[in-house]
Amino acid sequence: MASPSLSPRVWLFACALALVTLAGCDDTPAPVVDAGTSPVEDSGTVDAGPEPWDGGYTVLEERGDWLDRGPHAPCTLNPGTTPSCDDLTPSMFDLSSCDADALASVEPHGIYQAGMRAETVAQDGGTTVLFSAVGFMLHSDGGADTLATRPVVTRHTDGGTFFIASRPPSTPSTNFAFAGCKTPSPGVITGCFIRCVSGRFSRTGTFEAHRMAWPPGEAESSGGLVLRSESRVELGQPADIYVTKDHAYVVSLDRPGRAGGLTVFDVSDRSHPVFKTSISIPGDSNWNGAWALGDALYVASDVSGTIVYDISRPAEPAFLRALPSGQYGVHTVLVDGDRLYAADNEGLTRVYDVSRPLDPVLRQTISLDSVLAAGGSPHDHFAYQGRLYINNTYAGFSIVDVSNLDDVRHLGQYVHGSYSHHSAVGTFAGRTIAFEGGEFAASHLRVLDVTDPAHIVKIGEHRKRPVSSIHNMILRGDRLYIAWYQEGLRVLDVSNPTKPREVAHFNTFRESDPGRSDGIFVGAYGIRIPGDDFLYVVESARGLLILDEP
Repeated sequence: MASPSLSPRVWLFACALALVTLAGCDDTPAPVVDAGTSPVEDSGTVDAGPEPWDGGYTVLEERGDWLDRGPHAPCTLNPGTTPSCDDLTPSMFDLSSCDADALASVEPHGIYQAGMRAETVAQDGGTTVLFSAVGFMLHSDGGADTLATRPVVTRHTDGGTFFIASRPPSTPSTNFAFAGCKTPSPGVITGCFIRCVSGRFSRTGTFEAHRMAWPPGEAESSGGLVLRSESRVELGQPADIYVTKDHAYVVSLDRPGRAGGLTVFDVSDRSHPVFKTSISIPGDSNWNGAWALGDALYVASDVSGTIVYDISRPAEPAFLRALPSGQYGVHTVLVDGDRLYAADNEGLTRVYDVSRPLDPVLRQTISLDSVLAAGGSPHDHFAYQGRLYINNTYAGFSIVDVSNLDDVRHLGQYVHGSYSHHSAVGTFAGRTIAFEGGEFAASHLRVLDVTDPAHIVKIGEHRKRPVSSIHNMILRGDRLYIAWYQEGLRVLDVSNPTKPREVAHFNTFRESDPGRSDGIFVGAYGIRIPGDDFLYVVESARGLLILDEP
């Protein structure tokens, strides 16, 4: 087994540091039940749910996030055409097999996420299939249309034609043109695309765009999830929340024109939260994660690292100190018992003794050389039964023995080739099961048997629309609560982990909400379940949503 190097190592985190966020576990300040400090309870017992699990399973093939279903539409770039990226038009495509009548019925507005498939010739002469995704947003009221966040400068969406193109870049960047062809189901458009980089043609292929309105036929909510209150957050883009002392602490990322920071609500009356204060530090306001223990609130900043606030007066957080970090700060924080784990954006896990919550003491710095070499870095953590489960972005999902911080050992990892973002772990039928989620388009839930960390196997999965992104999750008994960006809050019965089954939902994403964009990282970001009979959801545009816990 590989041993981690415990010396600091500078590593530039390859992922964009904004627009991703912290894990969610249980909110009881001490002990933190979902973080693994409570006595082990088997969530797979006979009375755990309608479909008890005996521990048996079939190992599933790892297929990655994108599932290749072949070309999305029967259109192509006209033979012999080399597109001019300064003049992208529908005439560049052969659309003779397309359905103009169906395209004519497409509403002239909406927010879409589009998965793109392209085939290229590999060095060995074979074919390589490339997948990527962008969003687009169209208005029928004169609003600004966008494609991959750039202004749409050419739009033909009437008379049976669907064509949009973004502005050719004036600086090194990427722009697109989309030509619609079919509408295979309500809210879905397929067609062909062109991608240009720095003003030059890059590639072409087919796309499948899903309108990110509520899935056809779905109501706003099901399973007893009822909205109790909604509170707007003025700072930046809300990304995470912690609830303690009858107060909700919401941290926000920076967004164009709006700095992030910390917003505090008194939620003693869950139906009528009261705004108490907000804190935004100039030049240091991109805050992505929060956790509390006793009178301490820990905030993850990508500038200062882990910021410690005194919340002995809950409505008036008082700055105490910032714990040292690398050049790029800290992305997420997790408290387990008397330990604080901070995901340093330079590839390190910093472990602090917080037996005195307001005075953290650095105990260890964990760096996994094999993970760094594979292009990964700790993004999030989950602690359970003396082990630390680390989502290492593109290097996969790692398990580390942290029962003795003076002898930290890397026990194993599961690499699926996509971005490992967040996890939750529990015991089912006597086996240790990890629920692992990715991020970016087509990411989904993987269910892994991690009983033997040296031999991790996939035993289940759960997917939503093929262009949406999963985000954070909380496991409570045999229920898994997932903040799934545009898919909103999804609740799964996982009493049989091999067959996750959706039993409740709340659609948080509405196209009409102010501040919506065509980005992938919008919608339900984070969730907390502090055991007070309510669910707290952070939504990128709507702010703090409080729901009745079913």
